[in-house]
Amino acid sequence: MRKKTVRDIDVRDKRVLLRVDFNVPMEDGRILDDLRLTAALPTIDYLREYGAKVILCSHFGRPKGQVVESLRLAPIAARLRELLGADVATANDCVGPEAEAAVGELTPGDVLLLENVRFHPEEEANDPAFAKQLASLADVYVNDAFGTAHRAHASTEGVARHLPAVAGLLMERELDYLNRVVSVPERPLGAIIGGAKISDKMLCVRNLLSVVNVLVIGGGMANTFLKASGLHVGGSLVEDDQLEAASSIMADAGSSLYLPTDVVIADAFDADANAQTVLADAVPDGWRIMDAGPESVAAYTVALANCKTIVWNGPLGVAEFPQFAKGSEAIARTLAAHSATTIVGGGESAALVRETGLTDQFDHVSTGGGAFLEFLEGKELPGVAVLLDA
Repeated sequence: MRKKTVRDIDVRDKRVLLRVDFNVPMEDGRILDDLRLTAALPTIDYLREYGAKVILCSHFGRPKGQVVESLRLAPIAARLRELLGADVATANDCVGPEAEAAVGELTPGDVLLLENVRFHPEEEANDPAFAKQLASLADVYVNDAFGTAHRAHASTEGVARHLPAVAGLLMERELDYLNRVVSVPERPLGAIIGGAKISDKMLCVRNLLSVVNVLVIGGGMANTFLKASGLHVGGSLVEDDQLEAASSIMADAGSSLYLPTDVVIADAFDADANAQTVLADAVPDGWRIMDAGPESVAAYTVALANCKTIVWNGPLGVAEFPQFAKGSEAIARTLAAHSATTIVGGGESAALVRETGLTDQFDHVSTGGGAFLEFLEGKELPGVAVLLDA
């Protein structure tokens, strides 16, 4: 079901509570990756252009309902001022007298960033009274925080029960591209699913089986499939309680499923471990699979060559270690050069695309991790379901 967006409502001179996802990686007060800020700019710019009073609401980190000084949003406000080329006012709370006073000073086109909404335990509890307090600051609610749309929190779901609630431009884009995978894909459709554990992505793989033409399984989760195929995987990460499930998926998928045929192995789980490339059926005792080998990546490239849509979630190896990120980097380059509609999501794979400088060569790099995965699983996202239908 398509949702109403900010384009479908009148925002002029309205107080607009805009839920954004500014939960960015930060170190010593320095933002390491501002993708989630830049991704929100089109909606902020739209609201400012049409004369709204923009009230930004976000969480940051895991303060667990307490005020944590290191998790205040001041560094984010500073970077946002640079990106917007305009002032961004701040408040020391997200509800109460100070927030109300800050909102009262806004004029059309102004931007205010409320303090970390997770400083209040009522946020994650989706407390109705807290949601009503947040809603009282505004006339309209816009959710542009796709990365938190799978959480039924006060600022993502509860507040939408008190105000006209629509999607922002980023939310609209995220839903559009993911619907191209699960609802109206241009075929053939290919999917690359990686990551450490099959148990984390079982529902995703199961749901995709019914729609994909090519399914590549990589990362640590591929080890469980290899072992279920009867191969010896040495000391590799394996979920023995998922072997039966892996066998079932392989039987259902048939020739559409692709597993590594050669692998990069290491004698320890360490960035500087001794490494070598071997066939997938030749892993020695004591060694562990850490990445897909070049033969595997070449086979995936051929299998995906005719696809019109390709979605990628999760690395092919232990990508945080440079020598075991080569398979993931190679598949990123393959997809970047592909003529298909290419969609990547999930924290690690999206970060890898950005680190390799290929972001602009993908059709869509999602800002969502858990939300991206749950959408592929076929689950309803609370932060989307509550928005007005188009």
